[in-house]
Amino acid sequence: MKARIAVLASGNGSNLQAILDHFAALGDAASGEVVVVASNRAGAGALERARNAGIDSLVFDARSEDDLARIVTGRSIQVIALAGYLRLIPASVIEKFRGRIVNVHPAPLPGFGGPGMYGAHVHEAVLAAGLHETAVTVHLVTEQYDEGPPLAMWPVPVLENDTAATLAARVLRVEHVIFPRILDALAATVMQRADVY
Repeated sequence: MKARIAVLASGNGSNLQAILDHFAALGDAASGEVVVVASNRAGAGALERARNAGIDSLVFDARSEDDLARIVTGRSIQVIALAGYLRLIPASVIEKFRGRIVNVHPAPLPGFGGPGMYGAHVHEAVLAAGLHETAVTVHLVTEQYDEGPPLAMWPVPVLENDTAATLAARVLRVEHVIFPRILDALAATVMQRADVY
């Protein structure tokens, strides 16, 4: 039996695709299965990727605490993955799914997280800080942006002539490797404790 996973995404969905590809490669050995992809943006590429994979895709109102709660409780979701989703998760959903919502962040936390720290903003901040190394951080989600406990952090070199765009591309490749694996491990942990949830 596999954990039922909801993926929330606001953009293109490349991390969603990495998750789907990883789980497909694992086959029966995968600990989780993406059963719904939801977005706060009707034009999000992630929704098209979900449809192409035969996965239920939905648009919801991120301003409504009840809208997201209905999606995840109505589908018996056990794990929520944020794959480029940029809004705060409602407190009621955090409480119900505490320890079972995971996000990937394209920089070391807590130093390069918080409101407004996404996409190019993150990489520009890393370059401005003069770091020789950044990191991909996978962390549990709490009521505040990027403050949940980290589950994994993978270093990524910052090269001398990097721009925000070149650094972003290198970081994204690492996200595509690490995030699906941590999500699968979290799904396995949740299934071992399924009687608790």
